[in-house]
Amino acid sequence: MVENNKYWALILGGSSGLGLASAKKLAQDGFNICIVHRNSRAEMNEISAEFEKIKSSNISFLNLNLDALNVESKSKIISELKDKLENTKIKVLVHSIAKGNLKSMVSEDNSVLSSDDFLITFQAMAVSLYDWTQLLFENKLFAEDSRIIAFTSEGSTKPWKNYAAVSAAKAGLEAISRSIALEFAPFGIKCNCIQAGVTDTRSLQMIPGSEDLIKNSIERNPNKRLTMSEDVANVVSLLCKNEAKWMTGNVIPVDGGEHLQ
Repeated sequence: MVENNKYWALILGGSSGLGLASAKKLAQDGFNICIVHRNSRAEMNEISAEFEKIKSSNISFLNLNLDALNVESKSKIISELKDKLENTKIKVLVHSIAKGNLKSMVSEDNSVLSSDDFLITFQAMAVSLYDWTQLLFENKLFAEDSRIIAFTSEGSTKPWKNYAAVSAAKAGLEAISRSIALEFAPFGIKCNCIQAGVTDTRSLQMIPGSEDLIKNSIERNPNKRLTMSEDVANVVSLLCKNEAKWMTGNVIPVDGGEHLQ
């Protein structure tokens, strides 16, 4: 833990769900935390209370309410990071961006999934992992032994209604993650995906028919409960330990065995 306080963890999409839980856990592990998120002023009271919990771990904290997908915002984020980090580096990058289209392929009201919907979702939830990896790499912000972690789902290989665009993006995210693991290995960068089980987050609640997903998940899970954000955050923590430095290019199920049946 004392060793970690020399390093930062950058969480893209860390104001709720898996990203927020990961930020809290990494702060407990001693990492300084930067959270990039996009939220309205009305949402910030609740979110600020969560951020105060992170600060209570006695670490340095940077909160940037900016669009991680916007070119101008990226430049501002990098500038803010350079000012805040000074002589320290980013050891952990957590990609938790959830911006996907949840339209159906077939609809009576003609509001069907378009090719543009696929492209926008793919850019936001898959290609942005590479964009941010490259951005931090070019600006020499990565530590010598860095960990990149992205969140995928069983939907990357299994079709769900209204999930086609996100499903394609998650499959792409896994492929990009493996390529990052391969091509950035000479620079000490490791990259893994966590395939989280169905977790009752705001992102899940936006999926049409999420109630059925929750019910079916509990029935399938040998532990007879949903995955919790804290379950996933615990594995994020494990992947960031020195003992996990030989793990890269993996898609790791963290679902209590939900994927087994």
